[in-house]
Amino acid sequence: MDTSSEAYIFEEMPIPRAVAKLAVPTVISQVVTMIYNLADTFFIGQLANPAMSAGVSLVSPYFNLLTALGNLFGLGGGSLISRMLGSRDEGDVKYVSSFALWGGMAATLLFSVLTYIFRAPVLRFLGALDENMAYAETYLNWVVVLGGVPTMVSLSLGNLLRSEGHAREASAGMMFGGILNVILDPILIFPVHMDVAGAAIATAFSNLASVGFFAAVYIRLRGRTFMSFRLKCFTFRFTKQIFSVGIASAISTTLGNAATMVMMNLASAYGTVAEAAYGIVKRIDQFPLNVSMGLCQGFMPLIGYNYASGNYKRMRGVASFSWKVSIMISACFVAVFFAFASPIVHRFIPDIETSTMGAGFLRVACLSVPLSAINFMTSYALQAMGKGAQSSLITICRQGVLYIPAMLIMDAVVGLDGLIWAQPIIEALMLPITFSIYFHTLRHLPQPASHS
Repeated sequence: MDTSSEAYIFEEMPIPRAVAKLAVPTVISQVVTMIYNLADTFFIGQLANPAMSAGVSLVSPYFNLLTALGNLFGLGGGSLISRMLGSRDEGDVKYVSSFALWGGMAATLLFSVLTYIFRAPVLRFLGALDENMAYAETYLNWVVVLGGVPTMVSLSLGNLLRSEGHAREASAGMMFGGILNVILDPILIFPVHMDVAGAAIATAFSNLASVGFFAAVYIRLRGRTFMSFRLKCFTFRFTKQIFSVGIASAISTTLGNAATMVMMNLASAYGTVAEAAYGIVKRIDQFPLNVSMGLCQGFMPLIGYNYASGNYKRMRGVASFSWKVSIMISACFVAVFFAFASPIVHRFIPDIETSTMGAGFLRVACLSVPLSAINFMTSYALQAMGKGAQSSLITICRQGVLYIPAMLIMDAVVGLDGLIWAQPIIEALMLPITFSIYFHTLRHLPQPASHS
């Protein structure tokens, strides 16, 4: 394996260039991924049927639990691989990558089977009403029950590729599936008249196509990667190290989507229009968060590698530079969402009542964007260092201990508008807690003499 170029990126390349080298392709792929996630909501919205829009929107946070599984195995495994490379322990990478793939597939298959068995109570918990239950069930069956394993495998393979510095190839695989979905959505929804089923099939097939793309990439990289996906390399030996980081990321994704599920369930009490408006706004609101996620996935290998090699000065520089970039990007999103909320939401659903309500929600939701980015990126920086416990503490405080109870209280006290105000309030309250945990962790890192 020729690692000279990867070593230069991790060890010597100027920080802005190194972050850009790994993060720009990842951010682009996240943007494309978000576009294809929004595509289902957008094209279904053009049918001007709030019941269809609500059916797709309420399943989306449950579908995103597949991301939690992808992060548990793929991001956890990728973080460990980056640290192994930093400490020159390349020989065990093949065992980590094999466990990440096959273990993730088995867990996701179980998740899909249980979803099918308990689909009715799951959909009722998500907020499905009689008028949108059939649409929600159709979407759930295609994207989670049938499409769950390909979705998780695609996410895991992308994370593993990035761990070795192959950000461009990882991003290309995600972009390939995203672009294909955007192409298939309008074809299956409109000329073929498959409506919600068409959107779901497009998503499931696109993720399967991404897996095929990644398989071709790994075949082409043979000899340039330490990873292996042979079953004979499968072992539980590194499970604890993988899950110590992967669980933190999985908890973050799971609690985030659980919060959205609770919100959709509470919104369903105000009718299908409110449910559709909330669902559309939460999908739009995910766009800037996905940009931050792309930046995180780009800087995580840099932080993990330099943490393992003891170059804490460079590690801190990567985190600081990435924060500044994320805050600037977030500020731009706030300005755009606040100024153009009405036309943005109206493009997703032409129904006047739904789009008017959604525009008001979006102007409030966008206030949390820069705060979420800081909390989110700090948590991922800790994961890259292998500090899963500290990252989990931030996530549990932010999404579980504070956010979900805040929604319940705000809904009871303020009503419908209180649901959307809960997030910016909690994100602001979390900042001092997040910074306290992060800087406490940094102060207790031993400083090697060679990098002092």
